[in-house]
Amino acid sequence: MEMRRRLAALGHAGLDLLFPPVCAGCGRAGHLFCPRCAQAVEPVPQPICARCGRPQPAAVAQCAACRAASARPLRLSRAAALHTSPLRQAIHALKYEQQPELAVPLARYLIAVFAEPPWAGLDATLDAVIPVPLHAQRLAERGYNQSELLAAALASAAGLALHPGWLARSRETRQQVGLDAAQRRANVDGAFVASAAVAGCTLLLVDDVFTTGATLHACAAAALAQGAAAVYGLTLAMPAYTP
Repeated sequence: MEMRRRLAALGHAGLDLLFPPVCAGCGRAGHLFCPRCAQAVEPVPQPICARCGRPQPAAVAQCAACRAASARPLRLSRAAALHTSPLRQAIHALKYEQQPELAVPLARYLIAVFAEPPWAGLDATLDAVIPVPLHAQRLAERGYNQSELLAAALASAAGLALHPGWLARSRETRQQVGLDAAQRRANVDGAFVASAAVAGCTLLLVDDVFTTGATLHACAAAALAQGAAAVYGLTLAMPAYTP
């Protein structure tokens, strides 16, 4: 087994020499996500809504979007950075351009924000990290779930249990891109089912992008319906504007 790993590592090194990686942010050769692009990623600016983490003109306990929601299954959610260039291009490459290897460098932003409030202290209460699942057909087409790769890196760094099997997508949904907030909610309403294993557990959902929060809320609702004690959300990015 050890010899097999060494041979695989040598093979990857040889491929990198022949075909050096290209930065998903700027196209420069030599890095999956080059140091310049890594430094250019924009953190979510303060002040924010304490519940959903959206940027606000002033700090608030609940923003207008949170107050307008008829149901709020997520205890709170945060995003690590803004969905702007170059992170936007890197996320697109991770999801749609068959570059699962980008999950590790991009997960560093999740790991960094997880070391800060409000997660400091909350982390000890978490029973499991759960990635937002793909439908089986889409997973077969893509070959991997980008949210699971991000969640796995975060869980490993934070010493938390990863349980992707605790949540499933029970029906295929349209892509959320291009849909307004109401359409997004309708698109994912009832689209997820949680395992009975979540009962009594405090969960952290992980996804790539938070836009309106419809997907995370639908996942959280499914978990709460099976008896989860509380559900939190953490995503890699969110828009620079308030939807």
